[in-house]
Amino acid sequence: MVSCKSCGNAFEGNYCNQCGEKVLVPADRSLRTLLNTITRAITFADNKLVHTLGLMLRKPGFVSAEFTEGRRVKYLPPISVFFVLNLIYFFFPLIQLFNASLNTQLLSLFGGWLRGPLTTAVLQQGVNLETFTLLYNLKTVGLAKLMVMLFVLLASLPLNVLYRRSNRYFTDHVDYMVEVACFNLFVNAIVLTLIINLTGLGSRVNELTLTIIFIMTNLYFLIRSGYTFYTESSWRLVIKSVLMIGLMKLALEVYRLILFFLTLWTMQR
Repeated sequence: MVSCKSCGNAFEGNYCNQCGEKVLVPADRSLRTLLNTITRAITFADNKLVHTLGLMLRKPGFVSAEFTEGRRVKYLPPISVFFVLNLIYFFFPLIQLFNASLNTQLLSLFGGWLRGPLTTAVLQQGVNLETFTLLYNLKTVGLAKLMVMLFVLLASLPLNVLYRRSNRYFTDHVDYMVEVACFNLFVNAIVLTLIINLTGLGSRVNELTLTIIFIMTNLYFLIRSGYTFYTESSWRLVIKSVLMIGLMKLALEVYRLILFFLTLWTMQR
């Protein structure tokens, strides 16, 4: 009989029949066991990441539907995929999606409202605009990494209205929007950035081109995922998908507006 180190239960064998704790033996503390554990953990995580991301691209909305129905062990949680892609994205900031430079902010929907607070902040810092821009861009990157989930929450709100008859909870809409954000991070930020860099098309890609790409790719994803996740179909799905693209754009602009003022506030502290 041995006593469990975790719950104190007396049992026989290698595993506690009360809590499942394993009895450690000298072999468990060997370097070989440690290396095997690390290898299994990395391989398992990588396989799940590739499998889950592949399904998000091939079967939009399927992973979200599986998670909301409670079938989860086969997949990496969408929120984990999101943060992995988010980390990769911030190493390739060519496409201004969730990370917004000062120039991107000034060209945004609310750009005209930002010039007054910007002028005040530059004067308070006592530097020229060029120096302030460098400081701002460095600061806002770190904040964007922390705040990116705000966009997901903002973009989830309209789904409660558009699909109010779908018997989905608010958290289900959030899970779905996480998958939408994963798709955009991978396709419209990471992959598109790599294509532009490898082909040297950076000088030929303008804001209009990017807008068309974003609209077409998101329309593809929203229509296919709406059919799978919300079991919506026919012309209503197309209309809701087109409307959702506009609402996602609005959510992105609001997210950027909050990011702008938060960046200014942290720079003044």
